[in-house]
Amino acid sequence: MKISAQGSSRYPHVFSPLQVGPMTVHNRLCETTNTIGAGRLEGAPDDAFIVHHVAKAKGGMAWIGSETWLLDAPMPSEAKDEIIPGGAAMRFPLYYSPDVMTAVQRFVAAVHEAGAVAVFQLTQLNAVFGPSAVPVSGAYDWVSHPCTPDEIEHFIAAYANAAAAYHGVGVDGVELHAAHETLLHLFLSPATNRRTDEWGGSTEGRCKLLVETIKRVRATAGPGLAVGFRFTAGEARAGGFDLDEAERMIRHICREAPPDFVNFDVGHSWGDPPYVPTSFYPPALGADRAKRLRRAVNEVNEDVKVLYAGRVLTVEMAEQLLEDGACDLVGMTRASISDPEFALKAAEGREEEIRPCIGCNRCIDNSVHGTGTGLFQLQQRAMCSVNSTAGNELYWAANYAPARQQRHVVIVGAGPAGLETARVAAGRGHRVTVLEQHDHLGGQVWLAGQIPGREQFLRFVDYHQSNAARLGIDLQMNTAATADSVLALSPDVVVCATGSVPLVPPIDGADDPSVVQAWSVLDGSAPLGRRVAIVSQEDGMETVSVALKLAHAGHEVEVFHHWGGIGNALGRYTVPPVLTRLEELGVVCHSRVRVTKIGDGRLDLQSALTGRGSSVEGFDSVVLSCASRPDSALHDELRTAGFGRLYLIGAAWTPRGIQESVEHGMKVGLEV
Repeated sequence: MKISAQGSSRYPHVFSPLQVGPMTVHNRLCETTNTIGAGRLEGAPDDAFIVHHVAKAKGGMAWIGSETWLLDAPMPSEAKDEIIPGGAAMRFPLYYSPDVMTAVQRFVAAVHEAGAVAVFQLTQLNAVFGPSAVPVSGAYDWVSHPCTPDEIEHFIAAYANAAAAYHGVGVDGVELHAAHETLLHLFLSPATNRRTDEWGGSTEGRCKLLVETIKRVRATAGPGLAVGFRFTAGEARAGGFDLDEAERMIRHICREAPPDFVNFDVGHSWGDPPYVPTSFYPPALGADRAKRLRRAVNEVNEDVKVLYAGRVLTVEMAEQLLEDGACDLVGMTRASISDPEFALKAAEGREEEIRPCIGCNRCIDNSVHGTGTGLFQLQQRAMCSVNSTAGNELYWAANYAPARQQRHVVIVGAGPAGLETARVAAGRGHRVTVLEQHDHLGGQVWLAGQIPGREQFLRFVDYHQSNAARLGIDLQMNTAATADSVLALSPDVVVCATGSVPLVPPIDGADDPSVVQAWSVLDGSAPLGRRVAIVSQEDGMETVSVALKLAHAGHEVEVFHHWGGIGNALGRYTVPPVLTRLEELGVVCHSRVRVTKIGDGRLDLQSALTGRGSSVEGFDSVVLSCASRPDSALHDELRTAGFGRLYLIGAAWTPRGIQESVEHGMKVGLEV
């Protein structure tokens, strides 16, 4: 949807058109390519895929990158196709299928009807082929097969043939993926390209594959197709190229094979910062690099446009980047996942209605590492911790309707599940009362927001506070609910979103008053001494969050983890910044040790593998970080009392992530 003149006046740079080669973009906001698994088929743009991505065009974004399009590889005889997290080495790309291309044509037409352009990213992301037989990245131990000249020719032709095929069904532009450990990136990086022939060695040699590919794509696809590439503005890995080398490379590429656009980001798949920066990083952390490279690009060819992507949170921030000359186009992909209508809302002065991205990275972590929901896996779909509709667009469209009969819905608990139920139910016309025992909203999301580097989580709490005022939700804070007090409100429906409570493990001394729970540390209520031991029996963010908060406050911290290591459940873009900060703060971590007894500043330990015993002492305080259990007592009491329309949701049902709680709340809000 094209933004009105009023929107243009609010953000004149953002909502101004731009010519990118042969492609006219009606504003500067881009959904950069993100393989979130929006479709239910293996990569084909089905109805679920189309409605997810086109919603962003309808919401005001001018550039739709959708998801990456994997190309064919010259697999040797009898070798199986390989599927890896986020990519694949396969003989037959999707564009070989007439049915897929018919679906692509339908998708592109829908993007155009919504007023946006469709830019397809073409990629060889397989870790099987590379310039040299070295590990692809620090995230995995994959070692590539070194490409022969014939295989290099195959890959150049594969990019060109795919570009021509997609252009033939209406695609406006193609982006050659030359970052994120793709084949083109592996050739560009001195960390992975150890060749001494014409395809390696010097800056020019390492750039040759990308240069030749751009030339072939233009020659094969013909005029009318915008051609660009994604590029890392400096690698965060040992032996990789720095910003100075990135500038030399960009100047060379833009001289030899000028693209229509370059899409810059920063980082590494397993480094600090990662390509997809979390809330632990400042917004737009690579914009200064993009600005320098934009100057270099324009000195070579002023027609080449620069797109910057990297945790741009608001349209106001995008406006500032454009005004400062950091870029010509701004990627705001995660912002568009959390709220596909953010652009339109900003243009209309409704910023308080924008559902904010909190930088938790559930979207990318799920798509790369998701069980049953990742790329090429059954039942794959998009996910977002704060947007319950992401991946559920068709479900929402089929089930959302104004309430036929207004009911009084009483929700106990203002955590993510309860707040989302309230938002949806009130939006449908129900009268909603929320009872919350604390003086703040958000539940465990509020707790997460107390951690240095995760303050952005409180934006989600603020969003729901604004929703409550706008929708007329009655928030009753500092209200401890009982069965009698709930029934006294004469509810038609009761939703128990009472969350969970910390687990106390069967450790001798764990219930001693001197031992405190992780949540008490996060909310600031626990008295603690200087030297603190954390007993960890969970693999997510709780342990690392407590350790970070304590270390930032000046405590000496040691973690005793029951298995492989803290943060094992975190994705590859999420765990590096956390572990980096713990290391910098001097937090000591012990793995594969189980605490058997706590007392008098001493921990008795047992190896998780051999059972061998040991002990450590000298701690002033002990913190338990051992996950949580459902708190369903109120629900059980109301059910015993015979109350009819009763729901148990979120962590009160079973503790999981924010996404699971928010989605559960949305579905109950649609049902009541």
